[in-house]
Amino acid sequence: MTIEKINDKYNVILGSQSSRRKELLEKMNLKFKIKICKQKEIFPKEINQNLIPEFLAKQKASQIALQLKDNFLLITADTIVIQNNNILHKPKNSIEVVKHLKQLSNKQHQVITGVCIKSKEKEISFSCSTKVYFSKLEKNEIYSYIKKDFPYDKAGAYGIQDWIGYIGVKKIDGSFNNVVGLPTHLLYQNLKLFI
Repeated sequence: MTIEKINDKYNVILGSQSSRRKELLEKMNLKFKIKICKQKEIFPKEINQNLIPEFLAKQKASQIALQLKDNFLLITADTIVIQNNNILHKPKNSIEVVKHLKQLSNKQHQVITGVCIKSKEKEISFSCSTKVYFSKLEKNEIYSYIKKDFPYDKAGAYGIQDWIGYIGVKKIDGSFNNVVGLPTHLLYQNLKLFI
């Protein structure tokens, strides 16, 4: 089995403090430790929006790898939400949560997660895109969500696995786990290349 071989061969490191990514890796049965990149995320202004998550995942990997010993396997990721060619970043406050969710209401948007897997010998990066369709969100539903789930650490101001996802997302086109924060199916296929 791929996962057992990875666990035996490497010290797996998740380069993220996201509780959702941690949970997804645990459900894949990977044994891992967490290390966080403290450097600020910077990307070139002229870069195509769709390439930003993969660029940032690679940037995090190159920084964290400097602190690791020989038999590491590092997994980093970055997720962005794009709606009408605008990136909806993590909201700074409840006003931004309301603004983002009003923008997403009754419309389609794109969630892109970039991933980088890095060992001492090899580096592979890829990205995954999912279309998400929201039904119309009422004001009271948005305010109720803010009180329930505090979505300030989430790109686009929502988590599909949260209450708002259950009542607001009418359909998705692509990987559900990608929207949560990690395209586990693609991660698994690429992990095979490290055995």
